[in-house]
Amino acid sequence: MRATEKQTELQFRIHSSRSETDKLFGMVRPDSLYERPIPERHRIVFYVGHLEAFDWNLLREPMGLAAFNPGFDRLFAFGIDPVDGGLPRDQPSDWPSIDEVRRYNARIRQELDQAIAKAGPGRGSQGEDRRVLLNVAVEHRLMHAETLAYMLHQLPLDRKVKPASVPCTQTAPVAPGMVEVPAGTATLGITRSGHFGWDNEFEENVVEVPAFGIDRYKVTNREFLRFMEAGGYQERANWTDAAWTWRTEHNVTQPGFWRRVDDRWRLRTMFDEIELPLDWPVYVSHAEAAAYARWAGKALPTEAQWHRAAYGTPRGKERPYPWGSKPPQSSSLGNFDFRSWDPACVNAFPESRSALGAEDLLGNGWEWTSTVFQPFPGFEPFPFYPGYSANFFDGQHFVMKGGSPRTAACMLRRSFRNWFQPHYPYVYAGFRAVSN
Repeated sequence: MRATEKQTELQFRIHSSRSETDKLFGMVRPDSLYERPIPERHRIVFYVGHLEAFDWNLLREPMGLAAFNPGFDRLFAFGIDPVDGGLPRDQPSDWPSIDEVRRYNARIRQELDQAIAKAGPGRGSQGEDRRVLLNVAVEHRLMHAETLAYMLHQLPLDRKVKPASVPCTQTAPVAPGMVEVPAGTATLGITRSGHFGWDNEFEENVVEVPAFGIDRYKVTNREFLRFMEAGGYQERANWTDAAWTWRTEHNVTQPGFWRRVDDRWRLRTMFDEIELPLDWPVYVSHAEAAAYARWAGKALPTEAQWHRAAYGTPRGKERPYPWGSKPPQSSSLGNFDFRSWDPACVNAFPESRSALGAEDLLGNGWEWTSTVFQPFPGFEPFPFYPGYSANFFDGQHFVMKGGSPRTAACMLRRSFRNWFQPHYPYVYAGFRAVSN
């Protein structure tokens, strides 16, 4: 692909990613933009300004542009990580009006679009590769298109405008089981030879993985219900010390998306509350996933085990995607790329089967691993965003692999790593377990 074609493709991706986040803010009723759906996070209005401020703060100097509202540039620069401590105490009146924020956004888009079209590919004023910066801007926004969905999921149903949705595919009942994965290697990360990736995706490294068994599907609501009915939340032996303290202090007795109504379990979806779909994947925190696995006599997979099950083959050669080399564009391959607001049955995508027999590995819910988020050998932080990954190499976050219904297709690449702390209950994350 010629340089001009790459530039045109990136411009298209910028506009497409903006469209996704514009849709999200558009489904919030205007009188609810100053709500705080998750206590540990900023109010919604912050994120309306943050996405444009991030692009502006990242690209302004490399594109040779001048600041026009430094106060807003600072105000909307950084979000909140829940591990920081106390809850924010700001009030709606502490924030600018939504009209002011939207005028700020509109000017940023206009100035950046003109500068990007004029600049073309090449390097910025400080030697930055503009294509890398534009990819960072696009994927940062697409990540927020997913994390904002987590947040807006917690907004009361009457404060959202329900869009059209994709109906869930009906399938035969799920028959849980495990597949045997022979010993082999897992290639984690990517090389720096022309590939875009976030700093934590580098450098490529090969890990030897002994033979193990892994669940064919993600653990379902039906299976997790058995754990609950067996007293899994109350049995101390299922939990680590930190997880038990969190569970008891916060009185966690069920998955965060579940509701008990008239002796029946119901599920809070993005726009409804429905009878619990037993064959959908369960979404839980890392602490709950690990407790279930321990109760079942298994464990959460390591990042390398998950990779081996997803991309490995009996003869050793690895695939770009679990199903082969076909790009993740077909809805028959998984529940991803903003096609649905909610999960689907775990056995709805037989075409997604990996060479070693596991299904539904990309989309339909991130999958927790037992691997603490740490740098690969050869890690180098982004010079223009040094804290992106390094701030989370604190032993308090765990790697997630795969993707959710709200994960963009470009982030389904084999090397992409997601991470969250173990006691965060809002993420679209499930799991499958392994036996060694």
